[in-house]
Formats: sequence, structure tokens, C-alpha cells
Amino acid sequence: MEHRKFLRRLDELVAGLTYAQAQKVVAALQQRGDGDEVQRLLEQRLEADPQCAHCGSRRIEGWGRERNGLKRRRCLDCRRTFNALTGTPLARLHKKERWLSFAGTLNESQPVRKAAKVCKVNKNTALKWRHRFLKAQNHSKDQSLTGIAEIDEIFVLESFKGQRKLPRAARKRGGAAKKAGLSAEQIPILIARDRAGAHIDAVLSDRSEAAVRPVLQGKMSQDSTLTCTDGDKAVIAFLKAESIEYELIIASKGEHVHEKALHIQNVNAYGSRFKQWLDRFNGVATKYLQSYLGWRRWLEKSEDTRTPKNLLAAALC
Repeated sequence: MEHRKFLRRLDELVAGLTYAQAQKVVAALQQRGDGDEVQRLLEQRLEADPQCAHCGSRRIEGWGRERNGLKRRRCLDCRRTFNALTGTPLARLHKKERWLSFAGTLNESQPVRKAAKVCKVNKNTALKWRHRFLKAQNHSKDQSLTGIAEIDEIFVLESFKGQRKLPRAARKRGGAAKKAGLSAEQIPILIARDRAGAHIDAVLSDRSEAAVRPVLQGKMSQDSTLTCTDGDKAVIAFLKAESIEYELIIASKGEHVHEKALHIQNVNAYGSRFKQWLDRFNGVATKYLQSYLGWRRWLEKSEDTRTPKNLLAAALC
């Protein structure tokens, strides 16, 4: 159809749309635009660092296109084909035109069902996407703490949410522990932060030094780090074994600040923010806790940094 005739016909059709129909057209056009942008970002990633997703060779060539529109490449060494998603957490996922909208729901901490409604996908798809997007965040921790570091543990009630067979009676919406205080029902999470904002965290298997050591070993300098902690025995045992200077600050004894600069208020504030944020999900399965720690670390970044496009880029690492 001639361009002018097409535009004239388009104007006639648009003029006859109801408001609801017009909204659907706008949404469809936006989704198409998002799909084009996602494809551009994916191709840009591989063009910036052209290498085989299977063997790492840089001897690659074009090899047509996939059915999803992505360019296919072939490695001249291992002879295998791949595209920009091969080997990434988002590989084999469909409906990529909705990924930017989904990344926006993660930035807004929306629950699964609401995110599914926004992106017009099944709730099970939204849950799968959530954990694929967050997979890379599990490894995006700072590699070292400098200056004054603060270490503390928080505890989250063990949860088997989503499992069909439970080792105990079911609890409604997270519920409460049967025993007061700390017990086997509470899952320990270690959090370490320095005054510059560097952050390390991990879900611990137990409260022993053996569980703490792999989280902190090699990440705290003996020369430059003074550690403030609340007296956890496992943490103290690790610090002593590594000859790292530390200062005990016991809140239960009314201690909060030593020498004006030594305190654990930063790490305590972060722990409170994390637990308060976690409450909106009405209980999180323990097996997913590490992913939620990574999600929270992402949300702690500045608004300029945690854009949907940046989150998509991070998910491809």
C-alpha cells in the first residue's frame, strides 16, 4: 500500500477506536518497541565481546538467524552454533519483548502475581523469570572490605514455601517459630559492610566458624580492617584465627557506640531494611534466600544505576 494511503487509512482506524482499544494498541506498540530494544541490547553484548559461548574461542562467523530473531554464530574451532543468550541465565526463555517490563517489576519489588499481571504471563513464568534474572546477582558481591568493617547476623524463619511435602505442619503466611529465641527453625544470614558501602552477605548452613570462614576469608585485610561485631562466637573465632583486630559492641548490654566511630549501626540498619522488605512476600522459601539477598543488594544501588536495561544486562552475566 502506498505510504500516504496507509497513513490516511491508519488515521481513520485510530479515530474509530474506543479508549480501551486505543490503550491496547499503545501497549502492543510499546511491547514491540521493548522487544526491539531487548534484541539490540543482546546483540550489542556479543558484538562488544565476540567469543564462542561454548569454548571461548574468538574465531567465530555469522550463521544465519534463530527463529526468535537473534543472530546465530558458529565457532570455527569447536564448530558449534550459539546466539547472544547461549550460556546465560536467560537462555531458552521466551517472550523477550516483555523482559524490560519484568525488570521494571523487580525494581519495584512487586510480588509474583502482580508482576505476572503487568507482563501478561503466567505466575509460574514470572517466578521462573525472577530467579533467572536474579541468578547473576548471587555472585555480584564486593570482593573485599576496607577500613572499619561491621559484621552481624540476622535470622529468618525457615520456610518450605512451594513444596508439596513438608517435614512439619504447614504455617500460614510465614507464621511464627514454635520456640522462642534462636533455634534450628531460624536460618542465619551473615552480613558484613564497611563504611565505604562495600557489602558481603551469605546464607549460612549453621552458626559455626566453618560456615563463616568461606564467606569472609581473603576479603578482610589484616592491615587495614578494624572489625566491629556484636559478639557472635563463630565470627569472633574466625577473626582471632585470622589475627584481625576487632571491637565487641554488645547491644544487649546497652553498648551501641565505642569511641564515637566504632559501632554496628550501618549493618544493623541494613539488616532491618532487608527483613522489613522481605515481609512483603509473606514468607520466602529458604532455598531462595540467597537470590533475595542478591535482589536486595541490587535495590540498594542508586536509581540511576538500577534501570531495567542495566538489570537485564546484569542478568546476562
